[in-house]
Amino acid sequence: MNQTTIDKFTQERDRLNNIMSQYTSLNTNRFLSLDNQMYREGALPQQTKELLGLVASLVLRCDDCINYHLKNCFDLGCSDQEIEETISIGLLVGGSIVIPHMRRAYAVWDEMRKHEKESQ
Repeated sequence: MNQTTIDKFTQERDRLNNIMSQYTSLNTNRFLSLDNQMYREGALPQQTKELLGLVASLVLRCDDCINYHLKNCFDLGCSDQEIEETISIGLLVGGSIVIPHMRRAYAVWDEMRKHEKESQ
């Protein structure tokens, strides 16, 4: 079976994180730890936090971050409708410059959904 975009993204992210970890200082590691901890279950459910991260990533136009949050949203069971509403908020806040990132986000989401159906 072919690797999905998210599989390739995850492998490359892991590879780069391993390289980065050889050079990062305590301060950088603290920041990375805080980033990880912030998305855990708390007053807001983890799913909500990932959807918020997706909006911020769209507005900031970071495709790596969009893929990261899409994967987490998928793994947490977000629905197509939740993704659509979230991406729409990103479009509203970010404006038309977000459209190319929306296209890629929907393509990745569609690929994950199709892969899920094929695996069942």
